[in-house]
Amino acid sequence: MMRHVVRKISFALLALATMVGGGCTTTALPPGAALAEPGAVPDYLLGAGDRVRVTVFGEQELSGEFLVSSRGAVAMPLIGEVQAGGTTLDAFTKTVEEKLVASDMVRTPKVSTDIIAYRPFYILGEVATPGQYPYAIGMTVTKAVATAGGFTYRANTGTVFVTREGNTREQSLPVTASTWIGPGDTIRVAERTF
Repeated sequence: MMRHVVRKISFALLALATMVGGGCTTTALPPGAALAEPGAVPDYLLGAGDRVRVTVFGEQELSGEFLVSSRGAVAMPLIGEVQAGGTTLDAFTKTVEEKLVASDMVRTPKVSTDIIAYRPFYILGEVATPGQYPYAIGMTVTKAVATAGGFTYRANTGTVFVTREGNTREQSLPVTASTWIGPGDTIRVAERTF
């Protein structure tokens, strides 16, 4: 009986510790945000090159797949351009609903959106196959290197240099499974010093 009570208290304390200090942190960062802390994954912000599917329930002519333009806008039929660049998918959905209401075409729109293709990330330097690769949610430095065929024998496997999308400054980041990579980021894998 006492062991059962101790076990329940232990689980409760573990759950509390996870909620208070050890849980996943999520921070919305603008494109080109300066630093990425291992373990901190920012909200995905739409940008030029992303492809989104918009479904307006009961309104087939307003639904479809759309590309976010270089200006960060999505050109939708009948309501025109909707700003998407630099916003989350939820914020974009809300903007579409607001534009539909403002246009007097749909009184109470039910809109669903999802991303069907992400803009790519880039990796160069000491990897087997440098180039442009499709981004996926949860992309980290180790996943990006694996996508590019792994390190070459000359690679510095402890540190990479990342230029965040919209930023010109390169950051030195550790090669870990928790160092996130964003869409549009460029990763440079340098040679190790012998």
